[in-house]
Amino acid sequence: MKIDKIQALRGPNIWSVQRKKLIQMRLDLEDMEQRPTNKIEGFRERIEATFPTMIEHRCSEGCRGGFFSRVDKGTWMGHVIEHIALEIQSLAGMETGFGRTRETKTPGVYNVVFSYTEENVGMFAAESAVRIAESLIDGTDYDVEGDIQQMREIRERVRLGPSTGSIVEEAVARDIPWIRLGTNSLVQLGYGINQMRFQATITCKTSSIAVDIACNKEQTKKMLDAASIPVASGGICVDETDLEAVVNKIGYPIVLKPLDGNHGKGASINVKKWEDALEGLAYAKKYSNRVIVEKFITGYDFRVLIIDNKLVAAAKREPAHVKGDGKQTIQELIDKTNLDPKRGYGHENVLTQIDVDRDTTDLLEKLGYTLETVPKKDEVVYLKSTANLSTGGTSVDVTDRMHPENIFLCERISRVIGLDICGVDIMAENLTQPLKENGGCILEVNAAPGFRMHLAPSEGLPRNVAAPVIDMLYPPGKPSRIPIIAVTGTNGKTTTTRLIAHIVKNNGLKVGFTTSDGIYVQNHMMEKGDTTGPISAEYILKDPTVEFAVLETARGGILRAGLGFSRCDIGIITNIQEDHLGLSDIHTLDDLARVKATVVRSVKKDGWAILNAEDDQCIKIANELNCNVAYFAMDENHPRMVQFAKEGKIVAVYENGYITIKKGEWKIRVERATHVPLTMGGKAKFMIANVLAATLAAYLQGFKTEDISLSLQTFIPSAAQTPGRMNLFEFKKFKVLIDFAHNPSGYKGVEEYLSSVDAIKKIGIIAGVGDRRDEDIKECATIAARMFDHIIIRQEKYLRGRTEEEIIGLILEGIAASGRTVTHEIISKEVEAIKHAIDNAEDGSFITALSDVVTNAINIVQEYLDKENEAGTF
Repeated sequence: MKIDKIQALRGPNIWSVQRKKLIQMRLDLEDMEQRPTNKIEGFRERIEATFPTMIEHRCSEGCRGGFFSRVDKGTWMGHVIEHIALEIQSLAGMETGFGRTRETKTPGVYNVVFSYTEENVGMFAAESAVRIAESLIDGTDYDVEGDIQQMREIRERVRLGPSTGSIVEEAVARDIPWIRLGTNSLVQLGYGINQMRFQATITCKTSSIAVDIACNKEQTKKMLDAASIPVASGGICVDETDLEAVVNKIGYPIVLKPLDGNHGKGASINVKKWEDALEGLAYAKKYSNRVIVEKFITGYDFRVLIIDNKLVAAAKREPAHVKGDGKQTIQELIDKTNLDPKRGYGHENVLTQIDVDRDTTDLLEKLGYTLETVPKKDEVVYLKSTANLSTGGTSVDVTDRMHPENIFLCERISRVIGLDICGVDIMAENLTQPLKENGGCILEVNAAPGFRMHLAPSEGLPRNVAAPVIDMLYPPGKPSRIPIIAVTGTNGKTTTTRLIAHIVKNNGLKVGFTTSDGIYVQNHMMEKGDTTGPISAEYILKDPTVEFAVLETARGGILRAGLGFSRCDIGIITNIQEDHLGLSDIHTLDDLARVKATVVRSVKKDGWAILNAEDDQCIKIANELNCNVAYFAMDENHPRMVQFAKEGKIVAVYENGYITIKKGEWKIRVERATHVPLTMGGKAKFMIANVLAATLAAYLQGFKTEDISLSLQTFIPSAAQTPGRMNLFEFKKFKVLIDFAHNPSGYKGVEEYLSSVDAIKKIGIIAGVGDRRDEDIKECATIAARMFDHIIIRQEKYLRGRTEEEIIGLILEGIAASGRTVTHEIISKEVEAIKHAIDNAEDGSFITALSDVVTNAINIVQEYLDKENEAGTF
């Protein structure tokens, strides 16, 4: 078997708009296509022995053991690999269950699709599943557990931490979108101007001054002491002299910790003699030049969490430890403790496994113990100096046991320091009594407190501490999203996108939009190129100045990675015509429609899908949608439009020369088509269709018809406004038109326009695109022969695996098939072809360059026009 390609889908996709995180692996079974599972001796027994938990895979049988039943009956290896990929992720602590395996048009080649929780793990699982399947086929040994452990390690490297993850989960539960910014814990909630950011438990509302204060333990202590808040006595040391002075002042036992440390790193506790104090000083100075030395307070370690100046949780923490039984060594007790199902690798379970490190050996050494020591029965041996859960500590929820005075004290601390999310570390016998009564004190204030101990305590009630964070960032009434209009289709996407963005901008909103020629924010080009994929969409949604997004969405990006947004308010399909067929397993119009439908299937339930009523594929798509549907059509009397009128649907039509909105029997005439520059005086019918789609979208979004009308009148087609879309350059003696038409449907639109153009001679500059089907290249040439008197063939770019001679040969076949006598010449380079056409243009001629390299063509023609204007004559 051979893996042809593995790709990660990160948004709504052709397989599912709900399950956004999918791995799609193109797998060539090669010889295994002839060997389903029931023809492989012993395969069922081997896979069940390797993965006994697969008994829970119900598969299409719909019952427990369903997958094994399929294996018995005979299923292909792509299906088996899908299930293995899902199972090994679950065994690695990432429960997931959606999968699909479908054969492509190429016999023996399958798309194996399965869900993932972490992308890097999913990619690894795809490769691992193939290797495991091969070992099961051959009956050879394979270290499955090794791969599963590697998946755990990958997950721990790339996943969001427990605190960050909990906030994201709460946001998702409230339908707030999120974007991970980079590979660390920096996350954006919401889109555009309504975004909020956080990293771990630091939010965009967190005061940087407050963070600086909390990170400076000396400053924190001084401020708390000045506010009559109990703190441990002590001082700051940089050398032995300082240490001796502090010890003489406060006496033993003491605690030493780095002044700028965190997570308990470099700390030494309950130090009772000078030699140990010197070692503790040296240890702490590895993390900070200045070391804080405080009186060791007996009692329990408590963490109190305050969010938005309100106490939300409190936990009693205990460092990682074992309890002796008088028989087992400390190492054996650690191993036994780690078998607890609550403990796992990293953050995968409620508790973390206990690892032996320098801190462990130092603590044991102070007791005169080693890992081979057998503790007395019921003796508690602490293995870490701090109670962090990430080092194996435990926590007990004590939120409901806190004395009101301690609650008041902690909430006051958050205000004194100025933190929106604040962790207060307390040492005390309990929190049920006021600290001033039981002698407890504040040890530290944390600017980025971990949530894990509160989310999943080892004892007591779990607390959803992420909820108050979201309450703070998005109080009632504050939106998290911005309106999104997504535009797809075969032809007209870019023009429709630009026109909608123009309408939005004219209504006073800051609009960001993506097109096949670049990313724009308020008409400022931010990035140049074909930007119709999910990365470009995300670029707009991450921009904090954008209030409204209009996103051209092409097939390539959908197939490559899914959509770049979770859902849209309005989705538009301009039309579905034969183009790009034969690529990426898209061979028919039905296949192509399935891709385009992803956009309108992602429309929110109360949003609108806008479809071309004269397109059969669009009508098929309408039947599967779970949102409002509106239609547009050039023919008001089309049978479908007559039926929609009877049903009271909202439609846009071209009637009596007007761009009109209809609902039932009433009409709103928005503007006369001849007054809309984009329609070239009403002659470019395909442009009228684009105007109808854009007008309907603007109307359904809630813009006033008079504002839409004004925008239609002020949207001037030009090289700057609509590059490559019916750009007309008027010279004194002839005219030049540049258009991006590159498929039969686009050519037909230009043909219809040229039929209304009077010219002495119509000259066409055309090319073929190598990754199109032979019949598409020939049909474009046939249409060109119908509309031009003379054709210049140029073919320097976009060969895509073909030779120049091969493509030109197909074009010549197409010209011959037209039945017309049309002269032609071949000039390979586009620049030379355009210059040749202009240099030899006759008076009254009309040159049309159907260019797939728009910028080059526009620049050349503009240079000629500028020279003519400067010289006064040509």
